Amino acid sequence: MATATVTSKGQITIPVEVREALKLKPGEKVKFFPGENGEFIVRRVGSIRDLRGCLAGLELPKADKEMNDLIYKRAAELDAASKSDAKVVADGEAA
Repeated sequence: MATATVTSKGQITIPVEVREALKLKPGEKVKFFPGENGEFIVRRVGSIRDLRGCLAGLELPKADKEMNDLIYKRAAELDAASKSDAKVVADGEAA
């Protein structure tokens, strides 16, 4: 387990094994998130650039028609799932 000492100015040096695990480089920032039992979770503050390549390997639709077909199919599934067996009679009243 990594340990750090707080200085009189409230500063700590992040242990090397933690820096390596978080892939921290000099000048980068970390955030502290409160946990459930009084502990804190340390997370590296990333950049939008860190997301580059995160979808690599996923099979994505290549054309607008393919995407439109997928959207239409999903909309039809959701529409069918939201319908009940009630029948409309007159003036919008259900039977």
